[in-house]
Amino acid sequence: MKILKVLPKLLAGVVATILFMQSALAQDDAAMAAMKQVADIVSSLNHFPTDEDKAVLSEISGNEGMPEGLRNIADTIANISHAATDEGKAQMAEIQANPDAPEAAKALAGIIASFNHMASDDDKATLMEMFP
Repeated sequence: MKILKVLPKLLAGVVATILFMQSALAQDDAAMAAMKQVADIVSSLNHFPTDEDKAVLSEISGNEGMPEGLRNIADTIANISHAATDEGKAQMAEIQANPDAPEAAKALAGIIASFNHMASDDDKATLMEMFP
């Protein structure tokens, strides 16, 4: 009889956990999709982002549901004019030094920090490999 009383609470807990996990996975999927968009922009960037690029980057950087590092990456790219600003380079260095940052984010931050007019052929190949 006690099991029948506890069962609804147990099931509610299991359902809440599953919904939370699905939400977290959806956020991870959204963050990875956004990171792919950012990588595509960096690959095609020539001196500075287009208005269309800036709109995409602004949407990412303004989305509180995205990881802070990704928002900083998007903001740094939006402000590139031939190269990242000193503030942007400092933010990219923070991402690269963060032991909790994913390796793809660290690599992307390194490419952005060293950006000079356009991504190098090696950087473009790295981005294509990381974000097919």
